[in-house]
Amino acid sequence: MANFDPHDREGPGPAPTPPQRGNAGAAGDAGEVGTGGAAGAAATAAPAQKKSRRRPSYQVHALVGSFKAETGPEVGADTVPAPKPNWPVFAISGALIIALVLYAGLGRESAANTLANVTGWIGTNLGWFYVLTATIAVVFVLYIAFSNVGNIRLGPDHSRPKFNTFSWASMLFAAGIGVDLMFFAVAEPVTMYMSPPVGEGETMEAAKEAVVWAMFHYGLTGWALYALMGVAFGYFAYRLNMPLAIRSALYPLIGKRIHGPVGDAVDVAAMLGTVFGVTASLGIGVVQLSYGFHLIFGVEQGIGLQSALIVIAILIATLSAVSGVDKGIRFLSELNVYLALALMIYIVVVGKTAYLFDAITTNVGDYISKFPSWTMETFAFADDRASTAEWMQSWTLFFWAWWIAWATFVGLFLARISRGRTLRQFILGTLTFPFLFILMWMSFFGNTALDMVRSGDYSDFAEAAINNPEQGFYDMLAQFPGSGIVVLITTFIGLLLYITSADSGALVMSNFTSKITDNRQDGPRWMRVFWSVTVGALTLALLQIDGIATVQSATVVMGLPFAIVIYLIMYSLWKSLRLETIQRAARQTALHGAISGRTELAPESGERWKLRLDRVNAYPDRQKMDDYLRHTATFALEKVAVQMRARGYDAILLTSELPDLKLPQLDLQVTLEHERKFRYQLFPVAAERPDFSEGEEAEYYRLEVYDLTGSLGYDVYGYSENQIINNVLDLYERHLAFLYMQQTQPGDSDVSDGAEPERTWREDS
Repeated sequence: MANFDPHDREGPGPAPTPPQRGNAGAAGDAGEVGTGGAAGAAATAAPAQKKSRRRPSYQVHALVGSFKAETGPEVGADTVPAPKPNWPVFAISGALIIALVLYAGLGRESAANTLANVTGWIGTNLGWFYVLTATIAVVFVLYIAFSNVGNIRLGPDHSRPKFNTFSWASMLFAAGIGVDLMFFAVAEPVTMYMSPPVGEGETMEAAKEAVVWAMFHYGLTGWALYALMGVAFGYFAYRLNMPLAIRSALYPLIGKRIHGPVGDAVDVAAMLGTVFGVTASLGIGVVQLSYGFHLIFGVEQGIGLQSALIVIAILIATLSAVSGVDKGIRFLSELNVYLALALMIYIVVVGKTAYLFDAITTNVGDYISKFPSWTMETFAFADDRASTAEWMQSWTLFFWAWWIAWATFVGLFLARISRGRTLRQFILGTLTFPFLFILMWMSFFGNTALDMVRSGDYSDFAEAAINNPEQGFYDMLAQFPGSGIVVLITTFIGLLLYITSADSGALVMSNFTSKITDNRQDGPRWMRVFWSVTVGALTLALLQIDGIATVQSATVVMGLPFAIVIYLIMYSLWKSLRLETIQRAARQTALHGAISGRTELAPESGERWKLRLDRVNAYPDRQKMDDYLRHTATFALEKVAVQMRARGYDAILLTSELPDLKLPQLDLQVTLEHERKFRYQLFPVAAERPDFSEGEEAEYYRLEVYDLTGSLGYDVYGYSENQIINNVLDLYERHLAFLYMQQTQPGDSDVSDGAEPERTWREDS
C-alpha cells in the first residue's frame, strides 16, 4: 500500500525527501505531498541562525513519507500478491495423506491391524490426555470470557459487528448442524440405554442418562474447543493484522520461527487433523445417505453407491472452485437450517409432545448436574477396565478427537463472522446458541427413540439402531404419519449437509496449505480440487476396511498431534492477552504524569476556557476538517517526527487521502527495535450531525486518534498545535510505561510478527 518503505534505510538519520509532484510549491492531494529541502537539515541538528517565528507555508513542511490508499473489492489486485502454495506444508501433508490412502487401499488387513493396535494403545495410555485437554479448553475460554480481557474485541477497538445478534446467532446455529446429528441422535441414546459404560442396561437410570450422554458428547466441551480456535484466529488476524493462519497464533511463543520448519510442522499437524475430521464427517454422511437412497430408490447399498456419493461431493467442490457458485452453496447451507427445524417441529407435533417436553426438562437438569463430574471422567475405578476403555475409545475419545480435528475448520468460520465482537460475546455466544439447537435435537429425537425401545412394540428397532446406526434415524421416522415424504426430506437435508461440508472442507484445506497475505483471499482453486479428490479417496479407502469404526479410530489417532498444538495456542493466547492487560495498566499509570507535565499549557488569561467551549461545540464540515488536517494537524505531527528523528529515533509520518471521505489522514509511527512500535494516527470519521447543532449538512466530521489497535474514541478537532503535540507525547509516554511494565514478562512486547498496521480501517469503518 505504501510507495515509501520506512524500512528502506539504515538507522535513524535526516528525514528523507519523498517524491515530489511538479515543483516544491505544489502540494497536490495528501496522497503524495511535495516537500522542501529545509526539512532534512531540520532533522539533524539545531539551525545555525535563529529562524523567523512566522509560520512557514504548508508546502515546505516535511512529510517523512506518503502512501496511496485504495478501496473497493479490487483491493490488493496490484499491491497484495496472489495466494501461493505453501509448498512444504502442501507437499508433506499431501504425501502423508496419499501414502495413507495407498496403504489403506492396498493393504487393508495390515492397515486394520495397525490402526486397531495404535488406537487401543492411545485409549489405554492416553485417554486421560484427551479428557484433560478438553477440560482445560473449557476452563480457559470461560476464564477469558469472564475476566477483564473479555471486553477486548476481535478487531480494532472501534470495530463493531457486521451482523446483528439474531443474524449472528443464526449463523452459529447453522454451524451446529451436520449430517452426523442424524447418525448419532438415535444410535447413541439407544446404545447408551442398552449398554451404558457402567451399570446395568435397560434400567430407568440408564434411560435417564442415555440422552444426556449424547448431549455431553455434543455439548459445551466441543464448542469450547471451537471457541478457542475462533479466538486464536480472530485475535491475531483481525486485531494484530497477521495472516489468518494457525502459525500466527504461535508467534508470541516461538517468534520468527513460525516462518520456518516449526511453523510448517504446526500447519501440517493442523492439516492432518482437519483432513481426518472432514473424512469422519464424509464417511458418516456416505453411510447415512446410502441407506436413505436405498429406501427411496431401492438402490443396493455397497461400494458402488458409496463411491458415487463421494464422486458427487468431489464434483460439487470442483464446480464451486472453478465456477464461483459459492453463494449458491451458502444458500443451501442456510436452507438446511430451516429444513432441520421443520423436521424437529414435525417430530414434536406428531409425537408424544408432553412426554418430549418433560424429558428435555429432565435432560437439561441432569446435564447441568453431571457435567462437572463427567468432563473429567476416565472410569479409572471401574470394575471392568477393559470394557470401559473400549467404550471410551468408541465414544468420548472419538468425539473429543473429532472436535479437536474440526476445531481449525469451524474456528476459522466462527472468527470470520464474528469480527468486531468482544471475546466475551464471542465465547458465550459460541457456547450457547449452537448448543441450544443440539440440545433440542438430541433430546427430541433421542427420547422418541428411547420411548420406542422401552415400549416393547418395536422389538428389532434397538438392535438395528446399534448394529446399523445409519438405519436408526430412518426406522424411527418410518413409524410416523407421512413417513415417505419425511424420509425424502431427511435424505435431502443429509445430502445438502454432506455437499456443503465437502465443499467448505476443501476450501479451508486449500487455505491452510497456502501463503495468503490478504485475509479476504482464499487459496488457489486447483488446490481445492486436489484436496476434495484426496479426502474423497481417503474416505472411501477407510470405509472399505471396517466401515465407520475405522474412520472413528483414524480420527482418534490423527487428532493427537493437534491436541498438543492446542496447549501451545492457549499459552500463546495467554501471553498476548497478558500484554493487553499491561497496556491498559500503563494507561492509568502514565495518566497523572501526563496531566502534570503540561506546564506550557497553563492559561495565559481567564478567557482560555471560551476557546475550549468553542472547540467542544464544533461540528466541522468537510472543508473545515480538510483545512485543519492539512495545516494545524500536519504542522504539529511534522514537528514531532522531525524532533524524534533528530534524537535518533526511527520516526516516520505517512499521509494519504481517503477516497471515500476525500480527506487526508496522518499516521505518525516510531519504530522501536525489538519492541512494539508507537503509533499516533489522526483519522477523520463521518458522523451524523446532532439535531441541536448548527448547520445544514446531515453529517459532520470527527478527527479521532488511533493507535495500533484502533480508535481511542476521542476527537481532537480544534486542538492547537501544542495541544496535539502534547497529546502525542502523552500517548508516547504511556507507550513507554507499557514497555517498562512489560519487561517483567517473558518475550517481546510486539507479538504481531512486525505486521504492517491497518491504515484505512476499511473493514471496520
